[in-house]
Amino acid sequence: MAIYVVMEPPGSSEKPDTAFVRDGFSWLGFLVPPLWLLWHRLWIEAALAFVVMAVLSMLAEKLGLGLAGSLLSLLVSLYVGLEGAALRIGALRRRGWHEWGVVEADRLDDADTRYALEADARADEQAPMPRIVPDAALARPAQMGMTLGLTHIPGKP
Repeated sequence: MAIYVVMEPPGSSEKPDTAFVRDGFSWLGFLVPPLWLLWHRLWIEAALAFVVMAVLSMLAEKLGLGLAGSLLSLLVSLYVGLEGAALRIGALRRRGWHEWGVVEADRLDDADTRYALEADARADEQAPMPRIVPDAALARPAQMGMTLGLTHIPGKP
């Protein structure tokens, strides 16, 4: 079973258009990091990945590292493969989207169905929860008395 993070757009009042981000390793993000980042509209991250991969390749060629230079570029691919979902979620948050929750499902269609069922169930039970902690505005003011030490007592010089 895969875990999908459900992101909702800002200002959604009716049935929102949601984004489902699968949490886990991204093979396409590992194989072609800049293209995968561009596909998901992560422009800055794609440019940064391309520049870092180019700099590492040029540095490896200049130093004559051979296979080690290719392995350095592999680090960028590994990072995008492992953290690609987190990069997508972070980009959506910067655009104002908020996280609704997580859904566990085998496929994206199943995740959408489970989200729809849980969203309807949450909408039905919108009754306010009772407060466990009392409101601070209703509390009695603290009694000022004698204290030991060099503390300031309000109202006395």
